[in-house]
Amino acid sequence: MAESIAIFAGGCFWCLEPVFSQLEGVETVVSGYIGGQTLDPSYKEVCTGDTGHAEAIRITFDASLISFEELLEIFFLVHDPTTLNRQGHDIGTQYRSAIFCQDAGQRKIAEEVIQGFNAHNIFGAPVVTQVNDDARFYPAEDYHQQYFSNNPQQPYCLAVAAPKVAKIRAKYADRLKTLG
Repeated sequence: MAESIAIFAGGCFWCLEPVFSQLEGVETVVSGYIGGQTLDPSYKEVCTGDTGHAEAIRITFDASLISFEELLEIFFLVHDPTTLNRQGHDIGTQYRSAIFCQDAGQRKIAEEVIQGFNAHNIFGAPVVTQVNDDARFYPAEDYHQQYFSNNPQQPYCLAVAAPKVAKIRAKYADRLKTLG
């Protein structure tokens, strides 16, 4: 297995985690916080917007089964990369769109993908997704892990996360994990 890491921030981690967890080649998805100055922040602290952290997911994946570029494509499909510090009704720097690159190769791919989107006006507005170097990732509290799976009837999950999961299931049906 060619194990690799990708870290994406694109709004609430409750919405991103279930999207990527269902994909073949994705080993684990951990919800957490990255990119701020507070050591070991709590959810309550991050929600204030004062810690500088973004809600994010850390994906461990098998690069021989799914590429970083494929993960990026899905990332850009399931959030709005044109809104600064906002995803829908979630507003604040903790909801910013960002990629935390693990190496120069990821940075090059991310920058090229964003340049292509902007050159072809794919989203109808400039992509504001930050391309950052890796930073310390703090796993979120246990109750945030697999939140969508554990709380599928929660109103936010039904209204915001479920449509994103369904969108990827429809578009990438051939890339989903098989249940066994």
